[in-house]
Amino acid sequence: MDPVRTCVGCRARAPRSALLRVVVQGGSLVADEKAVLPGRGAWVHRTDACVQAALRRRAFGRALRVSSDLDTQTFQETHQRKG
Repeated sequence: MDPVRTCVGCRARAPRSALLRVVVQGGSLVADEKAVLPGRGAWVHRTDACVQAALRRRAFGRALRVSSDLDTQTFQETHQRKG
């Protein structure tokens, strides 16, 4: 049975395998494709709508419990190229 996680973009619950894990490394958001990077992770659907909603609402910072501003530029560029 696959664990269930909540998407920080749309707040819908989904199996872990259907979501992308995102972590903070060096103050920047990084997609954790294999879900093995250390640290606290936030989960988001791989759709552009969910990623943009999470960025717009600053949900990644809250979910990852980061008090400073996150560098989301690299994550956005990477996601747009893959999406």
